[in-house]
Amino acid sequence: MAEDTQAGTDELDAQMDPKSLVREEIISDRRVGSLRVLTPILVDGTRDESRDIVFLGEAQIMTQVGPIPINFEIPAKTLAEAVAGYGAAAQKGLQDTVERLREMRREAANQIVTPGMPGFQAPPAAGNGGLVMP
Repeated sequence: MAEDTQAGTDELDAQMDPKSLVREEIISDRRVGSLRVLTPILVDGTRDESRDIVFLGEAQIMTQVGPIPINFEIPAKTLAEAVAGYGAAAQKGLQDTVERLREMRREAANQIVTPGMPGFQAPPAAGNGGLVMP
């Protein structure tokens, strides 16, 4: 077999962990957003009572460049608690996302562009009026 994998890439471990299985349900009010309910199950499909149900909220915000998805965990033990806590968790998720975007913007602004990097364009040669020939 030819060695055509990328350097540093190990063999794909595609084995599912039978101790981490969950059943996923989507709950929505069709207005604000949706909840993903991850119910732990055993390999036979029955509820795994030794693990807690996880509630994940999903929403999106509209920006100048289009919608940005917001995903956040909702601390809750029941669906009723998750529905009641959706708004506060969504606000925190939005704040976290905005902060991550600001951090990404700061990192991009602080990058030093050197020859050979994508996006590098050599300055125009002196005496050609600033024209760059393709």
